Amino acid sequence: MYQVWYICYWSLVPRDVPLVCSFYTHGRNEPVREWLRALPKDVRLQIGSDILKVQRTWPTSRPLVGSFGTGLYEVITSYDKNEYRVLFCFTTSAMVILHGFQKKTQKTPKWHLSLARSRQKEVGQ
Repeated sequence: MYQVWYICYWSLVPRDVPLVCSFYTHGRNEPVREWLRALPKDVRLQIGSDILKVQRTWPTSRPLVGSFGTGLYEVITSYDKNEYRVLFCFTTSAMVILHGFQKKTQKTPKWHLSLARSRQKEVGQ
């Protein structure tokens, strides 16, 4: 029942109004924002541009967004032959960015997924 309402709610949001986006916080720390700030400026701009595309065009799918099931998604960014992933979920009021990393293997390492899922539980989704 909740998922049906959720899908219908987001489909009613006008396309020119982006979804509200926030970073996962732990106390006063924002680990994803800190990770982003450590990246080169060009990479940060590309990741930010891809997140904005998701905010403006949700719901969307590959090649921009992948799904891990149970409400956990990833923004897929390619820059200069490198792959970056930003894992996110939704709360009732926002898209919450949970974790980010540079992908260096074919399969997403399990510890990245488990960290994102534990943060997903913390934000109440």
